[in-house]
Amino acid sequence: MTDISPAMPPRMLRTPEAARFLGLSGRTLEKHRTYGTGPSYKKIGGRVVYAVGDLQTWADRGARTSTSEPGVGVVHPARRPREAGTWNRG
Repeated sequence: MTDISPAMPPRMLRTPEAARFLGLSGRTLEKHRTYGTGPSYKKIGGRVVYAVGDLQTWADRGARTSTSEPGVGVVHPARRPREAGTWNRG
């Protein structure tokens, strides 16, 4: 039997669901959105939604195999950058 159903569109999660998916608090995800350090999101009818694939891509930027590995990307903390390319440490 062949599956002829059309492909489902990407699942969209609201902020609380997206935060649970990432293991963060909703407030931390809101801060990431405010500071521009978080995953891509969409606004639909005034609601903020995240595609599961975008959440996974953002989380994968921080993937490492050891503490000494520089990795391919950085997931910055949910803080306002002081200047372009620098981050507050306190």
